[in-house]
Amino acid sequence: MELLSTNEQILLLAVLALGDDAYGVAVRDHIEATAGHTMSVGATYTSLERLVATGMLDTRVGDPTPERGGRAKRYYSLTALGATALEDTRRATARMWEATTPNPHATPMTGAVT
Repeated sequence: MELLSTNEQILLLAVLALGDDAYGVAVRDHIEATAGHTMSVGATYTSLERLVATGMLDTRVGDPTPERGGRAKRYYSLTALGATALEDTRRATARMWEATTPNPHATPMTGAVT
């Protein structure tokens, strides 16, 4: 079982949520709107390409569009491997949260004793 980084989870979840409309800019915009996390365009595409290289995502090229100067968009979709990695990571994270015994004197999420 390979656990995903937070960045990988967010990207894969954005692709999953966007379905057939998951191209780079839409993925980046969805992450910012949903998670409140800003990613640079370069970081978004580099990370998406890494996920393609590891078999977590597939790609397809759409039709050229006039608003893009005749260039086509590259769309991303979750593979079975990516879906399994997301689920494995979700389960492992849930088990970690369940195994955490809260300190009644700790502040939420930080664990700092007050």
